[in-house]
Amino acid sequence: MKKVLKISGIVIGTIVVLIFLIFEIISVTKSSKAKKIYATLGEEAPVITLNGKAYRDLNKNGLLDVYEDPDAGIEERVGDLLGQMTLEEKAGTMFVSMIGMTSRGEPFDKPILSTDPFDLLITLMVPPSSELLVTKKLNSINILNSYDPVIMARFNNNVQKIAERMRLGIPVTIATDPRHQADNNPGASILTTSFSQWPNQLGLAATRDTLLVREFGDIARQEYRAVGITVALHPMADLATEPRWARINGTFGEDAELSAMMTKAYVLGFQGDSLNETSVACMTKHFSGGGPQMDGDDAHFAYGREQVYPGNNFDYHLIPFTRGAFPAKTAQIMPYYGIPMDQTGENVGFAFNREIITGLLRDSLGFEGVVCTDWNIITDGPMGGARAWGMEEFTPLLRVKKVIDAGCDQFGGEYVPELIVELVESGQLSEDRIDQSVRRILRDKFRLGLFENPYVDEGRASEIAGNPQFVEKGQEAQAKSMVLLKNDGLLPLKNGAKIYAEGMTNPGAIGKYGELVKDPSEADVILLRIATPYSKPKGKSMIERFFRQGQLYYNQEELQEIIGLIEQKPSVVVANLYRPAILTEINEKCDALMADFDASDEVVVDVLFGSKPPHGKLPFELPSSWEAVEKQLEDVPYDSEDPLYEFGYGLSYQ
Repeated sequence: MKKVLKISGIVIGTIVVLIFLIFEIISVTKSSKAKKIYATLGEEAPVITLNGKAYRDLNKNGLLDVYEDPDAGIEERVGDLLGQMTLEEKAGTMFVSMIGMTSRGEPFDKPILSTDPFDLLITLMVPPSSELLVTKKLNSINILNSYDPVIMARFNNNVQKIAERMRLGIPVTIATDPRHQADNNPGASILTTSFSQWPNQLGLAATRDTLLVREFGDIARQEYRAVGITVALHPMADLATEPRWARINGTFGEDAELSAMMTKAYVLGFQGDSLNETSVACMTKHFSGGGPQMDGDDAHFAYGREQVYPGNNFDYHLIPFTRGAFPAKTAQIMPYYGIPMDQTGENVGFAFNREIITGLLRDSLGFEGVVCTDWNIITDGPMGGARAWGMEEFTPLLRVKKVIDAGCDQFGGEYVPELIVELVESGQLSEDRIDQSVRRILRDKFRLGLFENPYVDEGRASEIAGNPQFVEKGQEAQAKSMVLLKNDGLLPLKNGAKIYAEGMTNPGAIGKYGELVKDPSEADVILLRIATPYSKPKGKSMIERFFRQGQLYYNQEELQEIIGLIEQKPSVVVANLYRPAILTEINEKCDALMADFDASDEVVVDVLFGSKPPHGKLPFELPSSWEAVEKQLEDVPYDSEDPLYEFGYGLSYQ
């Protein structure tokens, strides 16, 4: 037996050594390749002085070109730069792709051994930065990592230095999904604890406070700009009319007028009254409304490709755009993956659909800004096949042509500019059409002030991002977003109360006002925090594990455990409503019921003890049964039969 174990140990050890050696060979090879690519770059942009003013000579020709002159008009600057760009440079500009950074703030050019699953995900998903920035000539990127502000700021500066050494010195635009809420979903949002933490969009809607939402946007804008982020891949102006949909927590709820008000305030907070060098451009999504998913299945996945309108309510889903995003002058728009079934002459995904993008968005609604596709609709990748719904049988080349013909300007999550070059050189697309899109993309770069100074102060990044004042504002918003649904005289809790708690990350927060006990029998009150239930993934995609969709009821085992606990003593249940959970049985048994939208344990305790009383109103109705959910129409708001709590419901302590 000892001999067998010894042999097994030798075999396992040999395999581990071989894996390590192979990894090192790959790492060294990729690192060497990246160094060679960076070695092809030119010098940094010199500074030239004319009439006592200093200018960055981005194309290094010793002259002040129009596009380098801050005193020239933006359209003149764009035209001058466009005239100097090669077809390859224009094609690269039409892509924004995911990119990785190391823990030292360097571009991600080789695989690294890490215990962080996010690093491993990036190693699998993302090409080397040198390939994206230099070879492919991309100048828009989407960051995924969540490091401290100094590291993120350093990454921005490193990337901008690479861009400065490119032929024309076109600065890089850095984009991101939301970073100010507790959710951590690589397909939708990124938890960044070094930023101030706020309720998610549902929670902001629950406050009914547009001034607070605009203040959030202004604070988030400052934190983004401090680390170099200049494009927000948000807000979501979609409507939560289908309660089973995975992405409801990213919306402002199911009411179109409320969503429009909140969307407008949100965009104004990030952009200001007009886009300028202190703004963050908003890419509002998902036009023309990504909420009415058939059976609630998300369009990230093939089984969720269809958006349906059984209530003939397509126009209702436009309201957050027409009365919210567009009056606020959102700089950019993103269509969703889904197919708006039978709403146009062809059943293809929004970004492929000319009637939606050109006919509706451009011509009817007059939108002149950048339209960028959602991520990975052209090519297959490590995270699965292309989400080319309605265009599955077409080649990537023809998909690119279809998107551009539809009226889109930029491709999200892709890095195949060579396909645009091929389409132009083969006569299938005109270079004039390419120029239209590149002009829109460059215009935003100029308006954001990137050509004057794309660099940030690394030393100030941590002074701005996550500063105590911003953190306090976020906590106030979390408290204000909480919704009191039921209170049989239990709340607010009395100081000194003995509390038995489950479902908390930091139960020690109770010690601020009461006493935490270890057994329900010792408690005056039982506190239980619960999450919204969801179905098991239907497929095998890695990203699907992050999408909580489908089931809204607790199974019998879960329900028995919850009720068995809260029946023992006076109890308060706090439900984190990522979607409209079915709380009927729990509501009957508990003494107090409260909804939160990504509030921290510390804030929840403040609210329960009355230090920060709740003010929130439900941004959607809560269904009373699963049968009622299944009867609802995907595109119609507040149509649940006999809801447990109606849209807009919310109590106070007075």
